[in-house]
Amino acid sequence: MKKYNLIATMASGLESLTKKELIDLGYKVNTENGRVRFEGDVSDIIKTNLWLRTADRIKIVVGEFEATTFDDLFENVKALPWDELIPIDGEFPVSGRSKKSTLHSVPDVQAISKKAIVEKLREVFHWRNVLPETGPKYAIDIAIDKDHVMVTLDTTGDSLFKRGYRVAAGDAPLKETMAAALVKLTNWHPDMPLIDPMCGSGTILIEAALIGQNIAPGFNRDFACESWNLIDNDLIEKIRDEADQQANYDIDLDITGYDIDQNMVLISQKNAEEAGLGDLITFKQQAVKDFVTDKKNGVMVGNPPYGERLSDRDSVRVLYRQLGQVTKPLTSWSKYFLTSDLEFENFYGQKATKKRKLYNGALRTDFFQFWGKREH
Repeated sequence: MKKYNLIATMASGLESLTKKELIDLGYKVNTENGRVRFEGDVSDIIKTNLWLRTADRIKIVVGEFEATTFDDLFENVKALPWDELIPIDGEFPVSGRSKKSTLHSVPDVQAISKKAIVEKLREVFHWRNVLPETGPKYAIDIAIDKDHVMVTLDTTGDSLFKRGYRVAAGDAPLKETMAAALVKLTNWHPDMPLIDPMCGSGTILIEAALIGQNIAPGFNRDFACESWNLIDNDLIEKIRDEADQQANYDIDLDITGYDIDQNMVLISQKNAEEAGLGDLITFKQQAVKDFVTDKKNGVMVGNPPYGERLSDRDSVRVLYRQLGQVTKPLTSWSKYFLTSDLEFENFYGQKATKKRKLYNGALRTDFFQFWGKREH
């Protein structure tokens, strides 16, 4: 099978996690800012779309070259093997980006690249009329950075964070890919208790349950490439069946989510049921200040409100203080909290063992980590 140069893209700060996921799946990788490169055939494209928990997209790198004039751009884009990728009826929208480059007009970059692809396809297929573009979608991206052009074809469709289980969400929900990343950054193992004291729509805990039972995160959705001529339906079915067989549905997990808002508890339950994990996760209505547990050697992970608006800041900091008070006795537990409030430790009442900078969307946040001492 033909090998392609592929990239997995992810939110800034998650590169090392996606890199590890790809290595664990057996790929040789090369990490760059916001992306990890690897090589694979069409079966690898489906496999990585299905299995990567922290990546946003899998793209084929169709070509790379330097360009400082629109002629360069046109000729280089046209020279790429479009006829091997896109059928005569394929729909191929072209998006563009440009950073610190001579060709800085994005609309022109898009229009010229589109024209070059059209010309190539018409020549190869001996097609005189307008291309119909009524078939499957092949989304193309032209990214120019310091005059270096990278032309990619998106195999994913809707971003990988759209797992297909979130039927409802609250305010400022955490993306599923980020929630999975937070779980992966903790020391949690499936045989340990896991708690989210402010679980919102339940995303962190649902992602943890998927990890705990080794369920492929893309199992409940389709990908753009599955409708392409390039990829055989039997192959898709085979890889999906293999993924299903790798899941361990018999593992019991001790996962609990609390939220002060009963409506969020109902939303969490609905989302967990949609993911097929309704029996695995317990959700309860409870305020942070009332939290208590006699369990040992657990992990607590949460994405508390940030208090971005000044009017909310005081009440949020009261919450941080309560969180510090109720978790102080839990010396055998490791606690992890994501917030953009850099004063978090002062109100929580403890210095973090470690902090990690992450971007939640465009927002700079810190993942504060407080490691516990395991009790035997």
